[in-house]
Amino acid sequence: MTPPPPPSPTPTLSASVSLADRLKGRLIVSCQAPPGDPMRHTDTLVRMTLAARSGGAAAVRVNDPEVVAATVAAVDLPVIGLWKDGDSGVFITPTVRHALALVEAGAAVVAADATARPRPDGSTFAELVEAVHAAGAQVMADVSTLGEGRAAAAQGADLIGTTLSGYVPGSPVQSAPDLALVTDLAGALDTPVIAEGRIATPEQAARALAAGAHGVVVGTAITAPTALTRLFADALAPGPDRIRPGT
Repeated sequence: MTPPPPPSPTPTLSASVSLADRLKGRLIVSCQAPPGDPMRHTDTLVRMTLAARSGGAAAVRVNDPEVVAATVAAVDLPVIGLWKDGDSGVFITPTVRHALALVEAGAAVVAADATARPRPDGSTFAELVEAVHAAGAQVMADVSTLGEGRAAAAQGADLIGTTLSGYVPGSPVQSAPDLALVTDLAGALDTPVIAEGRIATPEQAARALAAGAHGVVVGTAITAPTALTRLFADALAPGPDRIRPGT
């Protein structure tokens, strides 16, 4: 029996293709794990990014300079890097120091909180953008409202993400993606809008593109086995809403 031919390598894009073109209509996979999760290990997270590449992701979004550097060394995809420091207020790449560490690690894009909240060192988002651009990388602004998106674009952000909608006071709390914000941002800005946050199904990802998103980030639904296992375990736990055979 003749063995099947080896799979064809994933085609790479030439350096002349802009990052925005690479992401247009494509999937970005967020390969992260929360503190204490068994998946929070650099080698494991890098393997997640390799799996995302094999599945057709156009880019990956990863947390922490160490993971960024390991991912850049292993995966030939644009890496969107962030650095979560803390668990309240502005903690996604909160300072210029955090941002430049990500550039030094090799991130093509630095993702940072661009909400209206004060940054812990008193700096501004505009200062972070200026520093990252001077270091040769781009910036993805994580926002929660249309006003924040407008402000981030005016301050030079290269991408605007809906990442923080629902997680910051003043933005709508909901279980589904904030597609209304995607539509509003896409209609108001020339800067590419990236839909991110609570996108749980391929259908929701497609609806995000239809709403005007330039690209779509999916995380938990693809790369979080602990959270996904908990969903199934909770559904099977005894309780008044448990569906029983024969009912």
